[in-house]
Amino acid sequence: MTISDRVRIKDVRVLSNGWTTLKNTTFDYRRANGEWQTQHRETYERDNAAAVLPYNRAGRTVILVKQFRLPAFIRGYDDLLIEAAAGVLDDASPEMRIRAEAEEETGYRLDHVHKVFEAFMSPGAITEKLHFFVAEYEPSMRVSDGGGLEHEGEDIEVLELGIDEALAMIADGRIIDGKAIMLLQYVALHVFK
Repeated sequence: MTISDRVRIKDVRVLSNGWTTLKNTTFDYRRANGEWQTQHRETYERDNAAAVLPYNRAGRTVILVKQFRLPAFIRGYDDLLIEAAAGVLDDASPEMRIRAEAEEETGYRLDHVHKVFEAFMSPGAITEKLHFFVAEYEPSMRVSDGGGLEHEGEDIEVLELGIDEALAMIADGRIIDGKAIMLLQYVALHVFK
């Protein structure tokens, strides 16, 4: 039996269709004991996205970005969030989109990106699946100051940090972005071992 055999969608209502779409879904779910249970869930319908962590093996450095995030601020985080560069796919392949996003946000034109994994970051409420990449960079690959796209409301600061400093920033709470933490741990284990 597949999960499709255990779910019957009964009703889907759009509650909001702004920056993202919020839906309320009523469905029947067949529990492990075989009984059917009616449930209601709200989901944010987000397009899939990609994130990248550029690293420089010789310098033992990584490139991160720092920007304002309203949801973090609402939850009491009174600082700019340090993150891995990321963006929505917008109907492009993950590889193509992350190269463009990296250049927009960090100013680095990455020649080769390497996909390391995919993950649902908040599967209880958000449909978005994130594609995670790493890419080696050299200082000569910097083609602009980065900073993001003003018309998209982006006001991004680019950070070049030593890997040890970045890992220490996870430990002391200065880096709390999930995608940055996952990618930093990946390069710590597989690149800077």
